[in-house]
Amino acid sequence: MDAVLFNLGAIACPEGERCKKPSCPLQHNREKRPAVPGLDGINDGSQDHDISRKRLKTSAESPELKPPNKEISTAKKPVSPPPVKRNLVPPPARPSPSASSLSTNQSPSPATKAITPSKSSSVTTPLRPALEPVKTPASTSSAVASPAATVAKPAAPRKPESLNPRHLKTTAPAPHDFRYKALKMLHEQYNRLNQELKKDANDDEKPLVLSAQELIWMALDDEEKMAIEKPSIYQNIIKHRIMQYKRMTPGQWRDERMAEYKKKVAASTPKRALQQKLPPGQPKEINTGLTPQQEVAMLSHLLTPIDDLSKFNYVPTIPTDEAITKAREGQEAALGWEKCDRCDTRFQVFPGRREEDGALTTGGTCTYHWGKLYYPERAASNNVSKKKYRCCGESVGQSSGCITGDSHVFKAAAPARLAALLPFVKTPPNPDAPKDRAVCFDCEMGYTVYGLELLRLTATSWPDGKVLLDVLVYPVGEIIDLNSRYSGVWPEDLVNAVPWTEEFDYDAIEETNNDEDEEDGEVTEEKEKPKSKTRTRKRLPIVSSPTVARELLFKLISPETPLIGHGLENDLNALRVIHPTIIDTVLLYPHRVGLPVRYGLKQLMSVHLNKVIQDGEVDSDGVPLGHDSAEDARAAGELVRYRVMNEWRRMKKMGWTLGEHGELVPPAEKDGGEAGVLTERFLETGQASKET
Repeated sequence: MDAVLFNLGAIACPEGERCKKPSCPLQHNREKRPAVPGLDGINDGSQDHDISRKRLKTSAESPELKPPNKEISTAKKPVSPPPVKRNLVPPPARPSPSASSLSTNQSPSPATKAITPSKSSSVTTPLRPALEPVKTPASTSSAVASPAATVAKPAAPRKPESLNPRHLKTTAPAPHDFRYKALKMLHEQYNRLNQELKKDANDDEKPLVLSAQELIWMALDDEEKMAIEKPSIYQNIIKHRIMQYKRMTPGQWRDERMAEYKKKVAASTPKRALQQKLPPGQPKEINTGLTPQQEVAMLSHLLTPIDDLSKFNYVPTIPTDEAITKAREGQEAALGWEKCDRCDTRFQVFPGRREEDGALTTGGTCTYHWGKLYYPERAASNNVSKKKYRCCGESVGQSSGCITGDSHVFKAAAPARLAALLPFVKTPPNPDAPKDRAVCFDCEMGYTVYGLELLRLTATSWPDGKVLLDVLVYPVGEIIDLNSRYSGVWPEDLVNAVPWTEEFDYDAIEETNNDEDEEDGEVTEEKEKPKSKTRTRKRLPIVSSPTVARELLFKLISPETPLIGHGLENDLNALRVIHPTIIDTVLLYPHRVGLPVRYGLKQLMSVHLNKVIQDGEVDSDGVPLGHDSAEDARAAGELVRYRVMNEWRRMKKMGWTLGEHGELVPPAEKDGGEAGVLTERFLETGQASKET
C-alpha cells in the first residue's frame, strides 16, 4: 500500500491549483519552492528545517510569528542541496533562551502564510524575516546590545573568598593540611598588625587599614605566589614569612602598607591628571646631638671638592684672558645664531633688539616638553622601556611638545663665554663674616638675550635657616622668558618689587605672609582649608644688576665659610663666583650611575627626610608660584644636617669624642690600628702597626 501511495505522488493532480483536498496524494505545482534571490538551488529536504530554525523569529520578538510545524513537511528522504550563498543573506538574530521552550507543533504564522501559496504547502522556511532587519527585543543577550552598551565598564568587584588555600593548576608543593595551617598562621599575623595599626591610625593612615576580606585576599595572594614561584622550597619560605611578620612592629607594618598604598594610587591615577600628593607620613626628625657650633665644625668632614669636575660645568678656576677673547670673537662671528635650549631649533637673537621691528629673536614660537625625561617601570612581559616626559606622559618622539612658548631660548655653558659677559671673581677675604655658621644659598634664573641669567638670589644661615638675603635681580640683557614655572619669578614680582636697602627686614616679610590670612585675630574657615597648599606672593626688594647681588653675598661670607646648596655649579656660574669651600648635595648624595646623572632636590627630600617640597603651590588667586629659592636653600641645609647626624654617629663608633670645650677630638692611637682602623699589617701578622 505504501508503494502505491508513493507512486501516486509522481502523478499530477487533475484539479491542479484548484484542488482543495488537504491530504491529496497526487503531485501539485504549489509544492515546489518559489525562487528567491540569493537562495537559488535550495531544494526541499531536511536542511530546510535547519535553515528555518536559524532565521526564525520567536514569539517574544513578534506576536504574529510562530515556529513552523515539522509534521507538515512532505520530504521523505534527505536531499543534498548545492552550497548556500550565505554571504548574500544578512546574519539572523540569535533567538532568546525562551525560544527553545516553545512547542514545535504550532501552525505557521501569518508572515509565512503570505509567502506560501496555500495552507497545505510543505514550504516551512519563513523567508521574509530572513531578509528583513531583525528588531532585537530588550531581553536579548549582550551579543546584540546597542553601541552604548559596548562602552568599557569598570572592573567588577573582587569576589569574596574564604580562608582556604586556592586550587593550583600545577602540583601542590605541600599537602593541603600543611597549606591550610600555614595560611591560617600567616593571616593571624596580618590581622594582628592590622589591628595595632587601626588603634593608633591618624587621618592620613586610615586608608592603610585593611578590612577583614582584604586581609584574607592578601594572605591568599601571598600564599599562592609562594606556592607557584618557589614550589621546591615552599615550606621554608612560608615559615620564614610567618616568622618575619611575627617579629614585625606596627611601625614597620605601617611603612610597608604606605609603600603599597602609594603604588596602588600611582597605578590607578592618569599620568596627565594633576595628581593629589600622597601623605608622606611622619617627617624624619634630625637630632645630631651637637650644638650649632659643633655642627658647623663637622662640615669640614663633608666638603665636596670640585677641582676635577670642570667637565660637569663646575668652574674651579677663572678663565684666562685668551679664552675670553676667543669666546667673544666666536660670538661676533655667529651673528647671534643660537640653538634653542628647549626644542633644538636654530634661531637668531638680537641683543638691544632688532632695528627694523624691535624683535628680540627669530624663529617664531617654540613647542616643547617642559617636563624631564624618565624611564617608566618596566612590565614583566616587556623588556624594552621607552623614555617618557613627566609633563604629559608621552614617549620620546611621539610629539614635538605639549606646550608652546612665545619664542626660542638658549643657554650658554662655556666658562669663557660666561666670563665674556660678566667676569668670574673669587670670594674675597671678609674678617667680619661669622665663623660659627655656614650659608645656604640658591639662585633662580631666566632666559635673556645673553642666555640664562640671574633673577633671584636667596641666602639663609645654617643650621637655623634664618633668611640673610633674598633679592630680585635685574639681568644684564633683555628678558625673553622668565622661566616662571621653575624660577618662581613672575612679571608682577618685578613690577611690584621695592628697591633694596640695608634696613630691609626679611623677618617682617615672613610674618606678613604667615598672618595675612588672619582677620581681627581669627582665621576664617574658608581660608584655613587651602592654607597648606597656597603661599602668599612675597613682595621682595630688587637690585640693579647681578654684580650688586654678588657684592651683597660677599658681605655674608668669607673663603672659609661653607656654602651649601643643590647643583651649585649653576648657582655659582650665574653669580660668576669661585668659592673654595662648598658642600653640594648633588655630590653629597651621588647617583649610583655617577655624574652627570643626579638626584633632584625634591626626590632627595622625599627619600631621606620624608618631606615634600616644590609641591606646585599657588597664590590666593590660584596662579602657580613656581619654585621658592628660600625653600630650596633650607631644604639643602636640612639634607646636610641629616648627613652630619649620620656622619657623627659613624665617627663616634670610630672613637671620636667631644672635648671639654665642645671641640671634636679624634680617637687616640689604639692597638689594632691607627685611628681605630685595622691596618694591613695587623690583618697579615696579627700585630698592630707602630709609628717609627
